[in-house]
Amino acid sequence: MTERQAASGTQGASVSNETRTRERSDRGPRNVDTDGEHPVSQAQKKDRPWLMRTYAGHSTAEASNELYRRNLAKGQTGLSVAFDLPTQTGYDPDHILARGEVGRVGVPVAHLGDMRRLFQDIPLEQMNTSMTINATAMWLLALYQVVAEEQGADVTKLQGTTQNDIVKEYLSRGTHVFPPGPSLRLTTDMIAYTVSHIPKWNPINICSYHLQEAGATPVQEIAYAMSTAIAVLDAVRDGGQVPRERMGDVVARISFFVNAGVRFVEEMCKMRAFGRIWDKVTRERYGIENPKQRRFRYGVQVNSLGLTEAQPENNIQRIVLEMLAVTLSKDARARAVQLPAWNEALGLPRPWDQQWSLRIQQVLAYESDLLEYEDIFEGSKVIEAKVEQLVADALAEMDRIEEMGGAMAAVESGYLKSQLVASHAERRARIESGQEKIVGVNAFEGTEPNPLTADLDTAIQTVDPAVEAGVVASLRHWRDTRYQPPFNHPRPCKALERLKEAARGTENLMEATLECARAGVTTGEWAGALREVFGEYRAPTGVSSAPVAVPAEAGSALAEVRAKVDATARDLGVGKLRFLVGKPGLDGHSNGAEQIAVRARDAGFEVVYQGIRLTPEQIVDAALAEDVHAVGLSILSGSHAQLVPDVLRRLRVAGATDIPVIAGGIIPNGDAEQLREAGVAAVFTPKDFDITGIIGRIVDEIRTANKLDPLEVPA
Repeated sequence: MTERQAASGTQGASVSNETRTRERSDRGPRNVDTDGEHPVSQAQKKDRPWLMRTYAGHSTAEASNELYRRNLAKGQTGLSVAFDLPTQTGYDPDHILARGEVGRVGVPVAHLGDMRRLFQDIPLEQMNTSMTINATAMWLLALYQVVAEEQGADVTKLQGTTQNDIVKEYLSRGTHVFPPGPSLRLTTDMIAYTVSHIPKWNPINICSYHLQEAGATPVQEIAYAMSTAIAVLDAVRDGGQVPRERMGDVVARISFFVNAGVRFVEEMCKMRAFGRIWDKVTRERYGIENPKQRRFRYGVQVNSLGLTEAQPENNIQRIVLEMLAVTLSKDARARAVQLPAWNEALGLPRPWDQQWSLRIQQVLAYESDLLEYEDIFEGSKVIEAKVEQLVADALAEMDRIEEMGGAMAAVESGYLKSQLVASHAERRARIESGQEKIVGVNAFEGTEPNPLTADLDTAIQTVDPAVEAGVVASLRHWRDTRYQPPFNHPRPCKALERLKEAARGTENLMEATLECARAGVTTGEWAGALREVFGEYRAPTGVSSAPVAVPAEAGSALAEVRAKVDATARDLGVGKLRFLVGKPGLDGHSNGAEQIAVRARDAGFEVVYQGIRLTPEQIVDAALAEDVHAVGLSILSGSHAQLVPDVLRRLRVAGATDIPVIAGGIIPNGDAEQLREAGVAAVFTPKDFDITGIIGRIVDEIRTANKLDPLEVPA
């Protein structure tokens, strides 16, 4: 539907008007005195604050447990667990792909013993725990349930959320393991199990957060998340595990996890649009009549994509504005909020940085008068027009996805991924041209010295490299002793065979997974058994089909770089320069790599991009087989210190010393210097926003490596 149709009162307006009437009636009487004109004594009517969380976890289960207990003592009202990449992707810490990744971006949980230590002295029956886990969500929930049982908890009282949204993993975050069909089965099995056995648990968090991080517009964020929810609910409804009369219970436990950017007025309107479309879908498609079951329940982490390495102190005001988007409007207020830290573009935040973000929430909730009023935007014509436009446009995109066969089909065809890559490329082009201003990056760049970053080595949390060896040693000890006192776990072979047998059939996999947890099975063993049955999946990259975002018009920066690329290819006697973009290790955040690949393609390179999750050996083999002229490595997880030198060493052993290696990602200054000393030609970090300039620099490095004279054509 077009913007004009929405404004003239067709589909989008009729949905929102009908839903708006129900919203007001559901809230009950307005908070007014007998005259109906003035607020009642607000001390009697102040709303409860949202659930306050901090996304946290690092190094080891013991260190993370200490961090959780400190955060709870500071007034945090829930837990949000960050798992490391091996745990998220179903590998044990001693797997080759786990090298350099253990404990980096979250806590490693390799078995039941780790989960026990993670929640030691934290009563799970009294806790509300969010776990950012997807491909291995069933496994982590099983470990959590068994630990709760060991604590003596009533599992029917457990409250929390497993993210468990695999579609956005294919599109943006990259921790998927299994193909779409088996992945959807794992999700629906969890939903069917929790509705009956852990009724207060949210088994899935439809997650649009990472879609925005991957470039989604508000319309795309709404449409893709809603299409994912429809795919999941259709599968539950048609799967036969949940009686039709209990679909209301299923819908009531579906939650969402959203993003909120700095355009906070539009973002607040987005949340109102989300709620209206969810009400329409659940009522019309699934016949849910109970308005409480149809409520749009969501948590949020505000935007990390817009946090900058340049002048990072500006990130505080960005975070505050983004939080207003999900708190100002009572009708669209988040149930749970977690805020990033000001220094996330620099590295891993310290406990003090996380405390600062928590205090931002507490000041708004407890010192301001925000929670004393009904919805302050009700009746605004400006807000209503924007909401109607978003509803109409999102419904139109949802219809387009439905015509393709739904969200899973749109993933497998590459449509959703290519749309996100294109949107992200357009955003980058707006920043590079100055059309979209980022304070401290492409506008108002002059600054006084920043005392917060005077010593960059202490401005972020660092993970001791020795942690990985300790975690691996602990895992091997677990494998050797899990059958012995005090644990006396039964040998895991039977439990794993039982799991594979269930996976080959149609029964719910949760009971077999619980049996594995109780038998002392490891994360890698559980996922490995399912890999044998289900196989693995490599999602479309979206690079080859992405449209040109920056035209190479005469006199433009891209035209000048294209001239350098063509001249260098002629000087080397080849038809085209070839550039390999590699993602070593388990870091699945591929947005930056994709943007580099697309721009290099548009600059005239032949680009080799095989997607995520490659070993250094695989990257070097591809570089040699494709006879590339440069290798670019993108790593955001902190494993650059181990993986990049490994690629360099393997190229040298192969005699390919004329292939320059370029590294990019969240790389602290000290690490960047060490990489350059090791032989990396150039290092780029988030402050380097000019992608065309980066491509020009890569051409320069190719010329230097091949002993060609510098070109006069500027980058």
